[in-house]
Amino acid sequence: SNKARKKKKKRKTKKNSAGETVEDNDLEDILSLLERIEDPRLAPQSQGGISADSRPLLYVEHRNLNPENELKRYFGARAVLGDQRPRQRQRQYVRSMWLTAPKNTWPRYSKTGITMQLLDTRRGVQHFTFEHHREYQQVQFKFLDAVESMDPNNIVLLLQMNPYHVDSLLQLSDVCRMQEDQEMARDLIERALYSLECAFHPVFSLTSGTCRLDYRRPENRAFFLALFKHLMFLEKRGCPRTALEFCKLILSLDPENDPLCVLLLIDFLSLRAREYTFLTRLFQEWESHRNLSQLPNFAFSVPLAYFFLSQQEERPELERSQARERAARLIQLALIMFPSVLMPLLDHCSVQPDARVASHPFFGLNAQISQSPALNQLTSLYVGRAHALWKDPAVMAWLEPHVHEVLRMVEAQDALVQEAEHKRKIRYQSAPRNIYRHIILSEMKEATAALPLEVTSQPVMGFDPLPPLDSIVSYTRPERMSHPSNESTLSLFFRSLLPNFNLQGDIRHDGDDEAGAAQDLNQGVNRLMAAMRDMLANIQFQEPPRDDNPEGDGDWD
Repeated sequence: SNKARKKKKKRKTKKNSAGETVEDNDLEDILSLLERIEDPRLAPQSQGGISADSRPLLYVEHRNLNPENELKRYFGARAVLGDQRPRQRQRQYVRSMWLTAPKNTWPRYSKTGITMQLLDTRRGVQHFTFEHHREYQQVQFKFLDAVESMDPNNIVLLLQMNPYHVDSLLQLSDVCRMQEDQEMARDLIERALYSLECAFHPVFSLTSGTCRLDYRRPENRAFFLALFKHLMFLEKRGCPRTALEFCKLILSLDPENDPLCVLLLIDFLSLRAREYTFLTRLFQEWESHRNLSQLPNFAFSVPLAYFFLSQQEERPELERSQARERAARLIQLALIMFPSVLMPLLDHCSVQPDARVASHPFFGLNAQISQSPALNQLTSLYVGRAHALWKDPAVMAWLEPHVHEVLRMVEAQDALVQEAEHKRKIRYQSAPRNIYRHIILSEMKEATAALPLEVTSQPVMGFDPLPPLDSIVSYTRPERMSHPSNESTLSLFFRSLLPNFNLQGDIRHDGDDEAGAAQDLNQGVNRLMAAMRDMLANIQFQEPPRDDNPEGDGDWD
């Protein structure tokens, strides 16, 4: 029996040694099969083209949440992984995650005091919320003090003691990004996502599309913001398909209210990821109850998606002709409804319009001046974000005849033109708060410059930009023990000279007797006298300048 065991071990080792040589080839074969499966040209007609998919609209796939999978499809497994695979065999065990991969450079994770609770289940939809335990609340109060100090070093010190405090990670990520340390900023966001995913409820599902989080609860906002910041990093990194999957995840958490207004972004990511079928399906299913055509980004992106579908030669001719007709009809409606988009779009694409279009008042400067500030924010956001998608000469060649057709309808005083003008005057009077929040998070300079004064005049914190006015607060920050109203004029004067001076520094407020109060008063007077002596000792009188400069001419420059 011992000899038989030894023979089995030898066979196993031979298989392993041979398996390592075949491992890379097997992985390449698997990836090539995945590429073939995901190739739209090889997709069945029931799921391709304009027809609807059988899966839920906001269905999220776990494998599409990993940016490495997308990079492997672009560059191959060898270029992405390199020599990481041998190291991973020797690496210590870490908990596997869906949102992000934990790194060896991160601090050791321990429970932070965040948990997730299931509130209720209504009509097959589960409502969850994050909760902060008492110890996490104390750290949160320290974080708010650090933010008020306006010193990022205080946040760094707090993270050294609490390396997985989520709001500190979000705020410090913004600081690193402003200092152009993109790698550290991205790493901090991934660490925040890791901390939040460790607190998930066992029933909470990322993929089902039936789990909800209420943005009105402050404890839930960090998850929304971390996901949004993460997808922005992914888009800049060149992973639009992964960013689209995270965008769908954010929308599935609260599709009715859309607190971060990712509907202004999801069309751009769909076009960049070449997920044209998803975008057209979203438009078809949500247009009736969400009026997506009244958003400039959907009004222009959906016909562009139909145009790209009509250019795919592997599709049946019937589907291509249907897509071509829908693209023509929708782009004309978009130009009629939002004429102020055309000229800035052409300008960003470095395209000079012909004389008829450039001189016509319908698309001219008056179209931009006459629109409301809220509509100007939406159009500026779309042009600044998506103009690169229109630079293709084939797209411009497709757009040109439709622009002339719209001008013909305008000169003929078509009813559609007058109806669209009436809608622009009635709607878009003021933008809702979630649109302002989206513009602030997106940091598109074209749209940020158009924000109203009531938004730009108030301080905006990266860990909670523009909190909802109807927030559901579960705990409040304790008030600080400061009573500047009881200070005398002399005390305020010395405080202006010496910020650390406090006449009432250690006065007790718990009903001490008169002897204790008198003792505190004496200490305050002694502190005042010491401050005065310190101030007088530091006063230095400058001597008048001597007029011994022979080269000076005495004239003022």
